[in-house]
Amino acid sequence: MMLRIFLSYLAQAVWARNIVQNWGFARKMSARFVAGETLDEAIVVIQVLNKKGINATLDHLGENVCTEEDARQSTDEIITIIDRLKQVGVASGVSIKLSQIGLVVDSALCEENLLKILERAKNKDIFIRVDMEDSSLTEETLNLFTRTRNQGYHSIVGIAIQSYLFRTEDDVRKLLETGSKIRICKGAYKEPPEIAFPKKRDVDKNFDKITKLLLDRSLLEESRISSDGSFPPIPAIGTHDQERINYALEYARSINLPLQGLEIQMLHGIRSNLQDQLVKEGCPVRVYVPYGSEWYPYFVRRLAERPANLWFFLSNLFRS
Repeated sequence: MMLRIFLSYLAQAVWARNIVQNWGFARKMSARFVAGETLDEAIVVIQVLNKKGINATLDHLGENVCTEEDARQSTDEIITIIDRLKQVGVASGVSIKLSQIGLVVDSALCEENLLKILERAKNKDIFIRVDMEDSSLTEETLNLFTRTRNQGYHSIVGIAIQSYLFRTEDDVRKLLETGSKIRICKGAYKEPPEIAFPKKRDVDKNFDKITKLLLDRSLLEESRISSDGSFPPIPAIGTHDQERINYALEYARSINLPLQGLEIQMLHGIRSNLQDQLVKEGCPVRVYVPYGSEWYPYFVRRLAERPANLWFFLSNLFRS
């Protein structure tokens, strides 16, 4: 636990980023999790996934921009991604972080940029997933998501929710009342024990509870993944944890929810064999495909999640 806390700190430390991004081995190892630095490289990865029957959600890495100019530039880049995905014709949506488009600069600016993105996505028939960030942004993220979703974009936008926060069950119940599409994940940020479950077993227990709520709602509303794989159903189960996946699939069977009424979501470069196996069993799978030059925070969070990755990285660090 202490190691994960330390790595979570490093993920946000500018001094550490400046050092690690210049290490050749770090850049090489990050390629396992990051689909290159350009949009073209990322699209090739998505095309390979699609050929295997796996859908995608594409993320241009970058968060916590500090100026209005950078926020608008990030917004324009996301709109370029939307246009390109439509042009190429891959089965992929787009994931975005609101801090990437101005949330920590000005809430009104972020809302303006988000509406611009959603309007283009609606015109191009591309699904947008709003990612959840650390707890300092949870309330504002939920408020902006709800406010913009209700302006005619309910069919093309969803949100991610983290099971390690105490508040999550209440948030999910409110979101489900409006039919919102939700990705449940465990959470990858350092959070104080006053607001988050400190023990893994409690995070897992809450994850399963939220999964049940999502699947029940999917059954009620007959929510299904689109025939071309571009649009997910209400429940997106974001985990590599076999027990959490097993729970979701077993509960779906117990309530007679078709597999097309849920989606398992994983990260690029992690448990590819399991992704392939789920597809063979008829379960919809979507892979989160990140790309870009701002790979450092994402890379360190992946190290924090799997100690084996960290030890491999450290053992090879001074060989580079």
